[in-house]
Amino acid sequence: MTQRAKIDTDGSGATADMTPGTTAGTTAGTTAVVVHRPQGLTAAQVAERVARGEVNDVPVRSSRSTTDIVRANVFTRFNAIIGVLWVIMLFVAPIQDSLFGFVIIANTGIGIVQELRAKKTLDGLAVIGEARPTVRRDGAAAEISTSEIVLGDLIELGPGDKVVVDGEVAEADSLEIDESLLTGEADPVVKKPGDRMMSGSFVVAGGGAFTATKVGREAYAAQLAEEASRFTLVHSELRTGISTILKYVTWMMIPTALGLVISQLVVKDNDFKESVARTVGGIVPMIPEGLVLLTSVAFAIGVIRLGRKQCLVQELPAIEGLARVDVVCLDKTGTLTEGGMDVTELRMLNGSEEAYVRKVLGALGESDPRPNASLQAIVDAYPDSVDWRCTESLPFSSARKYSGAAFSEGDGENSTWLLGAPDVLLPAGDASLAEVDRLNEQGLRVLLLARTVHELDSPDVAKDARASALVVLEQRLRPDAADTLAYFADQNVTAKVISGDNAVSVGAVAGKLGLPGAENTVDARTLPTDRDEMAKALDEGTVFGRVTPQQKRDMVAALQSRGHTVAMTGDGVNDVLALKDADIGVSMGSGSEATRAVAQIVLLNNSFSTLPSVVGEGRRVIGNITRVATLFLTKTVYSVLLAILVVVSQVEYPFLPRHLTLLSTLTIGVPAFFLALAPNKERAKPHFVRRVMRYAIPAGVIAAAATFATYLLARHHYTGPGALDAETSAATLTLFLVSMWVLAIIARPYTWWRIALVAAMGGAFLLVLVVPWLQDFFALKLVGVTMPWTAVAIAAAGSAVLEFAWRWVGRRFPA
Repeated sequence: MTQRAKIDTDGSGATADMTPGTTAGTTAGTTAVVVHRPQGLTAAQVAERVARGEVNDVPVRSSRSTTDIVRANVFTRFNAIIGVLWVIMLFVAPIQDSLFGFVIIANTGIGIVQELRAKKTLDGLAVIGEARPTVRRDGAAAEISTSEIVLGDLIELGPGDKVVVDGEVAEADSLEIDESLLTGEADPVVKKPGDRMMSGSFVVAGGGAFTATKVGREAYAAQLAEEASRFTLVHSELRTGISTILKYVTWMMIPTALGLVISQLVVKDNDFKESVARTVGGIVPMIPEGLVLLTSVAFAIGVIRLGRKQCLVQELPAIEGLARVDVVCLDKTGTLTEGGMDVTELRMLNGSEEAYVRKVLGALGESDPRPNASLQAIVDAYPDSVDWRCTESLPFSSARKYSGAAFSEGDGENSTWLLGAPDVLLPAGDASLAEVDRLNEQGLRVLLLARTVHELDSPDVAKDARASALVVLEQRLRPDAADTLAYFADQNVTAKVISGDNAVSVGAVAGKLGLPGAENTVDARTLPTDRDEMAKALDEGTVFGRVTPQQKRDMVAALQSRGHTVAMTGDGVNDVLALKDADIGVSMGSGSEATRAVAQIVLLNNSFSTLPSVVGEGRRVIGNITRVATLFLTKTVYSVLLAILVVVSQVEYPFLPRHLTLLSTLTIGVPAFFLALAPNKERAKPHFVRRVMRYAIPAGVIAAAATFATYLLARHHYTGPGALDAETSAATLTLFLVSMWVLAIIARPYTWWRIALVAAMGGAFLLVLVVPWLQDFFALKLVGVTMPWTAVAIAAAGSAVLEFAWRWVGRRFPA
């Protein structure tokens, strides 16, 4: 067996590996040769490489550039259409008929400002959450930014660290690398000096260091990393749905607009400028221009709100995605419990001496330079015995569930020890397991210290191991965990606790936090491998222990196969595969670099209680955008239908642009802005397009029919030079009242501010009708008594039909 001992080579406390040989001296009968620790680059060498441009200068962006934001908001298809129409109106009509252009400029400006605010928030949080690898230079280790790495740097690695550039292994201490994110191969790869390291992989066990051989854009995963961390709006049902709607709107608009142009300019022998104005008045309202703006603003404000709570949203659709989640899988350690632990008891087994066991535990703690939370608690409780020396170590791995070390005890004796899960190290039915179960039922974590007669690199190292002691650890529950679990239960989101720890212990912790079903724990080693069978077991169970990293991934896939939208939380390397495959991955800010790299949401303050805020933001965005989309598309439907009715009837288009600008502002624009940003806890539902159009189409049809009926009656009622203005005023009144009823329905359930909003919009229109200079400005003046009241009666009938249709659609086509 290769034996290694630690020797201080430079007086700094740093140690070097030693192999059997000669020279540096003997430790308990083992001769060893000193392997000098590489010192890394010197400051002069670093400066030289920086001057040559051999720096890891990949621009990892957390958000779109300012140029991209401005371009995306200004250069849109509908802005181009409206821009052309606006220029035409500036030449042929009074400024009142060009107001829609100024509204678009204001909307675009709002969109740009809000996205820039979101960008600033994202960029600031990304710096806080950025991976900072440890680089050894001039013999000293220091954390630096990823972008400061130069070619030839010696980069140190520990469990959970991400390999940020390509390189070659220089030091390896039982170093195991997971390359699954690059190769798809789930099994960790053992690395030795001289082996290749690929950027994008991560450490699952052991430690070491590697020399950077490719940096910047030459690194294997550089482009992948840049794309993964870039601000994106892809894979969003909301965005995709709106794009689909806009595509259909464009198809409807083009033939309808052409027919309207021909009808108004050719068929009717009217004043040219008046015909152009009314034609533009028919085309502009077909465009749901504010819908895209409000979606962007809602997302951007969501990012800003979450940013204030130290929540980094690495991909914007994650806000939407978490709102759709119906199953959240929680890792216990670091999520339900805090990272630290305390040793509360040491129970001897098989006649072991406590003083001797304490020495063993102290030596085990010293043997791992990168202890996990459990081992750190042992390090704190049992100081190292100076006369014991580690000759070989086996780092902890989530797959094995134990760690180990071989020692020279200082008196000529050699021994090999294992520390890990009792139910893994001991055979089933062992008498000690009953005591372990009793402790686990109290929510305590128990580790077994056992002496083995096998070598650490033997596949049977745990076979016939003799139990020496039980180490009892108490985990610190997160104070906010119980409230967060209660929130998910209240919102009909099923919580599943999936942990690598003992199932009974995990169940006890979940029970203390009030998780329903926590008493029914499942040992994941008994789960079926068939996906359908596993999915059935997952639906029935709540708490699962002894879950391997690969099983976590399989469990996420099994839940997804049942149609569930799955979120996964975690902070350790054992969670990476599941986080990557889940619909939404949520990482703690203190988690490993690997988990932060693959998660869509990073809780920088490590507070599990931030998750309800993320869910709430997503529900607010989706629920409110669904509401306001119905308003915008109702306008599109009635505008298209009115244009078609005008073309078929060969009459003048009833409205000027100023009329529809006024109506759009009061019944859609201003209300939609408030409704889009209002609180909304309604659970997100799928099929966005279907849910919006099932209401928008009947509402638009009823509004168009009522308006056109009023217009035709007014044409027969009024005669003389000012007849068209009177007809327009009557038709505008009907359209406004029906649109207000649509708004009143959309605003439900009512709160004081929603009622005030609807009333304010009605009051603003009434003001236009009674103030003389506003009447002139908007060309709105009700003439006589008969026709205005007829318009009100038709609007009332239309609103009654609308109410009936709304309820019928809700029953006939449920979401």
